[in-house]
Amino acid sequence: MKEKVLAQLRLVAILEGISYMALLFIAMPMKYIFADVRLMQPVGMLHGLLFVLYVLLLLVASLQNKWGIGLIFKGFVLSLLPFGTFYAERKLFR
Repeated sequence: MKEKVLAQLRLVAILEGISYMALLFIAMPMKYIFADVRLMQPVGMLHGLLFVLYVLLLLVASLQNKWGIGLIFKGFVLSLLPFGTFYAERKLFR
């Protein structure tokens, strides 16, 4: 069971990172440079959903694996930084 939640967390970390990149480097430039808001709602909604799922899985995995507050804090802070979830997936959640 622990491995399953950890695998899910790693997958969601990657997907959340991709959605964050799409939001920052595709949807937002389309909105602010080209005044085209069509991508903001779907990409923003997807990113928000993946972010919430990431945080929930982070909490579940931390309880199952008895992670300390420092690791939990790092995992959360990395979710706020561009490319942070990719780092978390590679270095923290293996």
